[in-house]
Amino acid sequence: MAIEALIFDVDGTLADTEEAHRVAFNLAFERHRLGWRWSRADYRQLLEVTGGKERIASYIDTLDATPAERARLRALVPAVHAEKTRFYTAAVHDGGLPLREGVSRLIGEALDAGCRLAIASTTTAANIHALLHATLGPRGLDLFAVIACGDQVRAKKPAPDIYRLALTTLGLQPEQAVALEDSVNGLRAATGAGLWTLVTPTYWTQGGDFSTAGLVLPDLGNPDAPLPGEPGCQLGGAAWLRFDELCALASPPPALTPLQALYRGLQS
Repeated sequence: MAIEALIFDVDGTLADTEEAHRVAFNLAFERHRLGWRWSRADYRQLLEVTGGKERIASYIDTLDATPAERARLRALVPAVHAEKTRFYTAAVHDGGLPLREGVSRLIGEALDAGCRLAIASTTTAANIHALLHATLGPRGLDLFAVIACGDQVRAKKPAPDIYRLALTTLGLQPEQAVALEDSVNGLRAATGAGLWTLVTPTYWTQGGDFSTAGLVLPDLGNPDAPLPGEPGCQLGGAAWLRFDELCALASPPPALTPLQALYRGLQS
């Protein structure tokens, strides 16, 4: 069955956004005079919790605080997260977050081949819109047929809900689409929805168990930034992942019938 859609995660997959998110969280904490500061090591561990508001709530649960103080802090979560989103979108609008290597090229190849694009992310719509506008231009949002994000589903990654929503909105079966992810939680969500998944880890997610991925690459590569060891290690056509090869990897030929296998055996 032909691949008809690519479904992208956003943070870490389209762009390595996590440092900008971390800085924005810290600025929001400062604005609210909370006295918190998340280091890179802290934030890497906190990324095991998907969703910004959920991440703040999880951090509050680790604090040495009375039940009353925890309740007060939890009540602040929506306001703190909204402030964080304002800091983050301002940073993105300043143009400091480029797309990861090969992403723009692969998007172009997919669209040229008549493939649809979709997003399945736990980040907010505001964050997605800001990133697409800053990296792909004023019509960046229009390139994606479906954008499933934020609070549109009850259970966030690693639950498969966001990918199931994207597939339902696209009107496709899992075997007609490919997911692109960067994290273990994202991989679990995508494969839980039945999707063949490509993973391109970042500093924030490397070292995770990606054994259920269809393919794991450091990034997508480009003609002027070829992937080490390619072609020949995992890719056969070039030292960067092309759309046609991605489709071939995600859609292996159907198994031979017993009669076809017998006929091929007689020919060999």
